[in-house]
Order: sequence, then structure tokens, then C-alpha cells
Amino acid sequence: MGTEGSSDRDYGSNSTFDAEQLAKQKAIDDWLPITSSRNAKWWYSAFHNVTAMVGAGVLSLPYAMSELGWGPGVVVLVLSWIITLYTLWQMVEMHEMVPGRRFDRYHELGQYAFGEKLGLYIVVPQQLIVEVGVCIVYMVTGGRSLKKFHDTVCSTCKHIKLTYFIMIFASVHFVLSHLPNFNAISGVSLAAAVMSLSYSTIAWGASVDKGVQPDVQYGYAAKTTAGTVFNFFSALGDVAFAYAGHNVVLEIQATIPSTPEKPSKGPMWRGVIVAYIVVALCYFPVALVGYWMFGNSVKDNILISLEKPAWLIAMANMFVVVHVIGSYQIYAMPVFDMMETVLVKKLNFRPSRTLRFIVRNLYVALTMFIGICFPFFGGLLGFFGGFAFAPTTYFLPCIMWLSIYKPRKFGLSWWANWICIILGVMLMIVSPIGGLRQIILQAKTYQFFS
Repeated sequence: MGTEGSSDRDYGSNSTFDAEQLAKQKAIDDWLPITSSRNAKWWYSAFHNVTAMVGAGVLSLPYAMSELGWGPGVVVLVLSWIITLYTLWQMVEMHEMVPGRRFDRYHELGQYAFGEKLGLYIVVPQQLIVEVGVCIVYMVTGGRSLKKFHDTVCSTCKHIKLTYFIMIFASVHFVLSHLPNFNAISGVSLAAAVMSLSYSTIAWGASVDKGVQPDVQYGYAAKTTAGTVFNFFSALGDVAFAYAGHNVVLEIQATIPSTPEKPSKGPMWRGVIVAYIVVALCYFPVALVGYWMFGNSVKDNILISLEKPAWLIAMANMFVVVHVIGSYQIYAMPVFDMMETVLVKKLNFRPSRTLRFIVRNLYVALTMFIGICFPFFGGLLGFFGGFAFAPTTYFLPCIMWLSIYKPRKFGLSWWANWICIILGVMLMIVSPIGGLRQIILQAKTYQFFS
């Protein structure tokens, strides 16, 4: 997609035409969701990042731990935390490495690193898989948590199908999707970030309160070697999914104001550090305490393992719903941006409220429909996790870094990047395998629209 600079090159001498073109471009950029408002504070970036990172994935961490075992589990958690923090730092640095230009979107950076065409083909499909995938998974998660809330609060009520709960959850998004840009959803995002911390705390707090179960076992639950290995792979995918905030990081940074003497990476980096501390406070206690208390009998959503006290679990589920509402918006925003960019710049639609209304409602309806059709939650996470999260989070930033900065061979930076790339590629290969097997096992017993 054309950058602001391209219009100068194409038309050469005709300066009034130039000015018109630039004005038109600027008008479009002021209308598009990501570039429209650049007055965010550093703490906006903190809670946008928390909302983007701490997914409902945190609730499946104890289960992932039970499939990884104590040693590998802790290593994988900590390593993922370090590697993703490093790649996030790279993204923040690369946002403004070319003086006078800002890479407001992941694919713009990709185009700069890999060339105009190739950059689009490498980054956009992955980014779309990630963002649309997250939105679909969150539709299901939101619906499930609402259902769990309903079943917990009123156990004697009439049984309502998951399908309807997903529709109820989607109804919120038909309204919220029309908030124009990231700053407009900062309130939703703040609520979501607070919620994520709250339900993580409930999850591990209630586990501690429950105490170590009498018949707890820490071995692998699978009976066969093959089962154990596949589960191990799938758990890696779950962990990869848990650390996937990178797809929206440049888009978040794009909302922070920037001048040559005070670039946006300062406040953004502060926000990221705060976000990462919060992420650690959410992830490590839940994963370790959850596994420690329940051993390998833990469910793939820790809140299901904690039956009592009913009011607390109901509350936690409601928190999950609020958080997932915020996350859905954060991941949908770049998709809205892409769709609107294509419509306005390539297909020359007029930027209007109507266009936005139609596009966004269609998107929400689509994710809702797919979510209703395929609600096998855990396996899909592992499958998508490995397929698209590993690259965008673990090694694409490193490859871009190597191709742009060209660090000294066998220097520290060179080694660090190559190690991340190798680990990331391995993760990308093994975790979809585990996820696919889980999907196949679950699909055997699944009826459509049940």
C-alpha cells in the first residue's frame, strides 16, 4: 500500500497535483484507525500491551505445564518471556529507525525489510491469520465464559446452547467495533487489562486456597509415548499463543506522538516494561501454582478445575468476558485498518461512516459465525499458535533486524537473533502437529451447532 512518499515520486513536476495528492493522502491517514490520532500517553501503551498479551491463554497455562512437566515447563515459560521481550524491543526500535518515517503497521516494516511485494506477502497473511484467529478464538472464549457464568450462578436453570452465548457476546462487538481508533478504545482496554490481572489472581489465589490435591500426580497424563510427545508439542503451541502481542505492537506505538528529540520509542518502551512485569505477575503464578495444586489432572481451563466457591468462579468468568471484549477490539483494530485501507486506497471508496459501519459489522458477523461453527477451543489455539504466532512473535522481528541492521557476524546481536530464529522455526514446525492431533481427537465426538 502506497506510503505518503510515493505520491511525490510518481507525479514529478506537477506540484499543485502533488499538493492535492498529499492532502488527500493525509485526509485518508487521518481517517484510518491507526494513524488518525497520535496523542497517546505512555501508559496507554502499557495497558494496550497487557490487553493484547495476556490472553485467555493464561488460563490454559497450568494445563500446558502438565503436558510439559516441571523442568521443561519452567524453562519454556521463562525462555518465551525473555525472547518475546527481546523481539518486542526490536519492534519498538525499528518503528522509527528511518529518520522522518514511522512504520505504523507491521507490514510496512516488512515491506521495508523484504521489499514492497515480498514484504506484503510474508507479513500480511500471517498477521491476518493471527488477528482473525484471535478474534474467532475470543468469540468462543467469551461465549464459553458467559455460559460458565450462567451455569454457575443458576445451576437449575434451563440449559442454553453455547451458540446463543456466542451470539450474546458478539452483540457487544457490533456496538464497540464502531469506535474509530486505538485511543477511543483505551477505556475498554484499561478495563480489560485490570480484569486480566484480577482473574489471574483469582485463578492462582483460589488454587492456593484449595491446597495441594490429595491424589496429585506430576507425571505425564498420556498413556503412550506418542501421546506424551504430541501433547508436549501442543503445549508449546499454547505457550506461544500466550505470548503473542507482537502483531499489534507497531500499531499501538503509532498512536504515540513523536518528535526527533523525543522519539516515540521512549514512552513506548516504558509502557512495554510495565506491561511485561504485569504479564509475569499474571503468567508465572497461574502456571506454577495451578500445576502444583492439581498436577496432571488440571483441566485445559484452570477455572473449570476450581469448582467452588461458586461466586468467585462466576466473578472470574465475568472478568474473562470483560477482558476478552477488550482484546477482541485490540486485535480487530489492525484488521479494520487493513480492510479500510484497501477499500479507500486501492478501490477508491470514499472514507465515510457508512463504509466503516458495513465493513466492521461484516467482520464481527464473520468471526461470530466461524466461532459458532468450530468451537473446539484448545486444539485450535495450539494449531494457530504454532502456525502464525511463532513467526510474528519469535522470529520475523529477528529476520528483519538482521536484514536491516546487518549486525557483525558472530557478534552478540547476530547470535541472539539466530538463536531466536532457530527456536522460533522449531516451534513453528512442532506445535501445529500437536494442535492438529488434538483437533482430530476432539472433532471425532463433535456435532455441528450442538
